[in-house]
Amino acid sequence: MPILEGLKEYAERATGLRRPGKPKAPEHVQARKLHAARFKDDGLVPNHPRWPLIIYRGAVDLDERHDPAAVIEDLFEANGWGDTWRDGIYDYVHYHSRIHEVLGIARGKGRVRFGGNKGRIFTLKAGDVAILPAGTGHQCFSADDEFLVIGAYPLTGTYDECTTVEDHPRALKTIPKVPVPRKDPVYGAGGPLSKLWKRAK
Repeated sequence: MPILEGLKEYAERATGLRRPGKPKAPEHVQARKLHAARFKDDGLVPNHPRWPLIIYRGAVDLDERHDPAAVIEDLFEANGWGDTWRDGIYDYVHYHSRIHEVLGIARGKGRVRFGGNKGRIFTLKAGDVAILPAGTGHQCFSADDEFLVIGAYPLTGTYDECTTVEDHPRALKTIPKVPVPRKDPVYGAGGPLSKLWKRAK
């Protein structure tokens, strides 16, 4: 699937077909209450010491005129989140200690556990968005064949992937240093994420 989706993305970006474009991408956003969840350090996965995972249910309106993946990509990029990718979510526990991550569901449905082995499982479906502060464990438990995730990262931070107990001591030092993103990847500069994370400092 990643190869096919990569070819589709290349063609769409080259032609503009089935993409709303960054200026119009926010028109696909629907007002939704956020769901916030905090997770404790379990010894393997630190999670974030102050900021919660945020989930927006059905926040992106995916119509038939546009490729759902392209809508989410354009929306994230319009709000300053880049390095987008199209794929699934790894089936093993991992986290990023130097950068935040956003996951937008373009198609299908999947059960994803956030917070590490002692975390919680959430069912995510098309139109949902999950925003993970640095340190948040994530792992896909199951998904249907259509499950397609769009991932992206804020401009500040460095991608890494942590999976072992040996990563833990260093992660405890780097996670708190990752700054608040300039914009919420869905709702922009005035979005709930920025306000919640700043309040939780």
